[in-house]
Amino acid sequence: MPTRVKICGITRPLDAQAAAAAGADAIGLVFYRASPRYVAIEGAQAILAVLPPFVTRVGLFVDAAPEEIEAVLAEVALDVLQFHGRETPEECERYGLPYLKAIAMDEAADARRAAVRYASAQGLLLDAYQKGRAGGTGQVFDWGRIPEDLCQPVILAGGLSAANVAQAIRQVRPYAVDVSSGVESAPGIKDEQRMREFCRNARGES
Repeated sequence: MPTRVKICGITRPLDAQAAAAAGADAIGLVFYRASPRYVAIEGAQAILAVLPPFVTRVGLFVDAAPEEIEAVLAEVALDVLQFHGRETPEECERYGLPYLKAIAMDEAADARRAAVRYASAQGLLLDAYQKGRAGGTGQVFDWGRIPEDLCQPVILAGGLSAANVAQAIRQVRPYAVDVSSGVESAPGIKDEQRMREFCRNARGES
């Protein structure tokens, strides 16, 4: 099965259209105010209004209060939630939507244990760790630390770009890859050519 591609941190409608045209299977909207890729509800609505069918809409949250997430869900038609904080499985499950749990692969991270704890997740998003950052770091972690026998699908993130995504897929064999800063010309501003190259290389079409 082809590796799925998610382009995260979309902030503009034209970038969403370009991501879909490049072949992205999913886009990510960041509802975390500290991020340079943060979008408010009105911005998210404008982005999703131009997104074609069959592109999954993912909303990213970091230790958000339930009322904050519920306010977004009341106004924005998301398909999947992505949690990047210290959320418990129960907190992730409470909204009745499929979810992904991000695991920052610092020295103490145990992906096998996380897969068991978050057994209700659709998958684990394994990302590079950088203190004070929740994704979009541009850093690669040691892919050799990912167990081959995880009981959850792996979404690989952290420092991916068109230059290394094919190698990452060969080594890790993830269900999906997730890119943000690796296809940008500036934080939150996606580059159409880089998105095309990333999707093409992820699918072995180069």
